[in-house]
Amino acid sequence: MSSPTYTRNPADETGLVEPVAPLGTDLDRDLTRRPSQLSALRRGKGLVGLTLVLVVVALGLLAPLLTSYSPREQIPGANLLGPSSAHWLGTDEVNRDIWSRTLHGIRVDLLVVFIAVPVGAALGVLVGLVSSWFAIADVVAQRVFDLVLAFPTLILAIALSAFLGPGLLTVGLVIIAVELPVFGRLVRTSVRTVREMPYVEAAQVVGAGPVWVLRRHVLPNSLEPLTVQLAVSMSVAVFIEGAMSFLGLGVRQPEPSLGSLIRDGIRTMYDAPWFAVGPLVIVVALVLGLLLMSQALSAAARR
Repeated sequence: MSSPTYTRNPADETGLVEPVAPLGTDLDRDLTRRPSQLSALRRGKGLVGLTLVLVVVALGLLAPLLTSYSPREQIPGANLLGPSSAHWLGTDEVNRDIWSRTLHGIRVDLLVVFIAVPVGAALGVLVGLVSSWFAIADVVAQRVFDLVLAFPTLILAIALSAFLGPGLLTVGLVIIAVELPVFGRLVRTSVRTVREMPYVEAAQVVGAGPVWVLRRHVLPNSLEPLTVQLAVSMSVAVFIEGAMSFLGLGVRQPEPSLGSLIRDGIRTMYDAPWFAVGPLVIVVALVLGLLLMSQALSAAARR
C-alpha cells in the first residue's frame, strides 16, 4: 500500500496539515465501506421499530380522514356501546366514539415526542457545550442538574401543575426539564473525552480555537450517542405524558390523550372492558417502536 501524502488546506484558517490518502488504498476502502448509523433503520429491529412509529404517526396525522365522528361529539343513544362497524372501539360513558378519540389522542403524544423532547435536547446540548469550556458555568450547570434530577418526575410534574395548572404546556415543560440534564451531561462527557484526544491537543497547539474544535471534532463524535439518547427519551416522553394524564395532571377533558383514555378505560373496566384496548395498543406500539430504533442505533454506533 502506498504511503499517504500530506497537503495544506488553504481554506482552513488554522493552517492544519491533514493527511490525504491516495485513492485505492485500504484507508479509502474502509471509509467507503463504513455504514451510516441511520442505515441500521433499514433492516432488522430498526426497520420494525421505524415501521411501528410510522404507522402510529400516520394514524395520528390522518385522524380526520379515518374517523366519522368528532372526538368531542356526543352521539345520541350510544352509551358504552361495544365494538361494531359503526364504532370500531365502541363508545364511552358520555356517548363519544373511542376510535375517534384514540386517533386524535395520538396527536398529543406526537406533539410531546417531536417538539418537547427535541427542545429539551437542544437546550441540554447548548448548556453542555458551554459548561464544558467554562469552569464557573460548569459548576452552576451541574448543581442545577443535580437539583432537577433529585426530584422524581411525578413530583416535578405535581409541582409545576400547582403553579401552571394541568395541561399540555405543563406536560411539555416537565419533559423539557427532565431531558435537559440528560443531554447536558451526555454532551459534557463527550466534550471532556474528545478534548483529551491527541489530535485535539495538536489542533490547539497550532492555533485552533474552541469553536473550531467543537465544530470539527466534538460535535461529530457526539452525534451517535445523542441520536440513541433521543430515541430513548422519546419513548420516556410517551410514558410521562401517559402518567401525567392518568393522574389528571396532563391534558384535561374534553380534549383526548392516550393517558386520559387509559384512565377512563380503567374506570369503566367492568362495564366496558374493551375501552382501554385501543389506547394501550397504540402506546405499546409507539414505545416499542422507539425502543427498537434506539437499540438498532446503539448497535450501529458500537460497530
